[in-house]
Amino acid sequence: MLPPVLIVEDDTKLARIVKVYLEGADFRTVQASTIKEALQKAEEDLPLAVILDLGLPDGSGEELCQSLKEMGDFPVIMLTAKSSEEERLAGFALGADDYMVKPASPRELVCRLKAVLKRYERSSSSADNFASFNDGSLILNSLRHQISRDGQPLSVTPTEFKLLLTMATSPGRTFTRDELVTRALGYHFEGYDRSIDAHIKNLRQKIEKDPRAPEYLKTVYGVGYLFAGERDAL
Repeated sequence: MLPPVLIVEDDTKLARIVKVYLEGADFRTVQASTIKEALQKAEEDLPLAVILDLGLPDGSGEELCQSLKEMGDFPVIMLTAKSSEEERLAGFALGADDYMVKPASPRELVCRLKAVLKRYERSSSSADNFASFNDGSLILNSLRHQISRDGQPLSVTPTEFKLLLTMATSPGRTFTRDELVTRALGYHFEGYDRSIDAHIKNLRQKIEKDPRAPEYLKTVYGVGYLFAGERDAL
């Protein structure tokens, strides 16, 4: 099942119209009307793409765009009443992949979304964006922030993906908990390193055939963790 298109729009009527047209084009959708709700939905299920209104009741859609772009590499189409050239250029500078001014044709929105996704698919075909381990048993797609095990896509959080990618880029290297927090998440505060244990436990439940005897995520007692998978030759 494909990830959803996240519709961030506080205009209930417009959100419903966008949802109907996207689902009519065979996209799965989820909706959010606030920044808080949008971040929660994206954390729960990393989106295929985001349709983003900039005028939201609890803050700036521009700031939300930046936060979403930090979670994963997926396209963002801004759908907004802000129509000046300066506002459009600012939207692209923030990482928007397309920009549509309200009122906009929902049919055109669907076409633009498909075009943006095609560009992403071409980019994601690069071998640099994939890492395959143990004869293709485990595959990481760093562009889409996706993991598959034995050909089946796995549902992981952005934090889980970043942790696994950090370790998988250096197979056999032992990482301390503190290193994993700093290198994978980019921030640190007192006591947070212990939460790494919970993230590793969750990852083992998802990627290991037997979490009690892990094939990939090994514990180095008294130190931290290492990734034990063998990377496949290109």
